[in-house]
Amino acid sequence: ANRGGFFVAPRMSRFGSKGGDSKVTPYLKAVKATLTAAICLRNFPSQVVERHNKPAVETQWAKELLLAPVVIAKNEKQAVKIEGSINAVRISIKIKQMDKMEGILVKRFSSFLEMRADDFVILRRKAMEGYDISFLITHFHTESMWREKLVDFIVTFIQEINKEISDLRLAVNSRGRTVAEQFFLQFK
Repeated sequence: ANRGGFFVAPRMSRFGSKGGDSKVTPYLKAVKATLTAAICLRNFPSQVVERHNKPAVETQWAKELLLAPVVIAKNEKQAVKIEGSINAVRISIKIKQMDKMEGILVKRFSSFLEMRADDFVILRRKAMEGYDISFLITHFHTESMWREKLVDFIVTFIQEINKEISDLRLAVNSRGRTVAEQFFLQFK
């Protein structure tokens, strides 16, 4: 785009698509508002083990330190579960899977990300039961990173993951079509 003599490149999102200003749905607004409220974390050492500072949402040792889990669902196939505690918040994401192929793609994509959990500082190595991907944000993360940016990353991730799965599905279908065409060319 040309604005006043300057060239302005189209805005690219974190995952490479040109949808930076795409529509934020009420579902994503609810996720963002709930995460913003739940991410008010503070340092709280373990009451069970001396000199330990474990995320209370993971250990579940003291029920009085846990907030009630909140599930925000767009439909039965797409939901976000936010479990908060005094020193950590766990976000579990259920990705939309309309058929078996999307189920396989989601499983492969999430295992690809989980193998690289050390590079994604807030990503858990194993997703919670019934969900595809889980994140764990502790008070250490909020001390070293901007809270607003963490929330924006989660919302953008949820927004973009469905586009990524759809793109992967289209790529698999086009490759399958090409292979079938090449196979049938042998019989002409």
